[in-house]
Amino acid sequence: GWKGETQVMQMDLSGYAVSAGSACSSGKVRASNVLRAMGFKDEDAASAIRVSLGLTTTRDDVLRFADTWMAHYNKHAARAA
Repeated sequence: GWKGETQVMQMDLSGYAVSAGSACSSGKVRASNVLRAMGFKDEDAASAIRVSLGLTTTRDDVLRFADTWMAHYNKHAARAA
């Protein structure tokens, strides 16, 4: 229920580059065909984001990202309630 495009904007403002689509769909705003083919509903597929890791990404980097994402999600959930 939290649109991928909104997540991308929130994470960008926090210094993280994520995508709401597959690598081959850069610039397109629509639900992932792959997720839909896997049986996800359009709304769920439209709420997915793609997070990429690099060779230098550490466990602490991942945990900081997760904490940041959760903080933004909790704000979204509070507004939606």
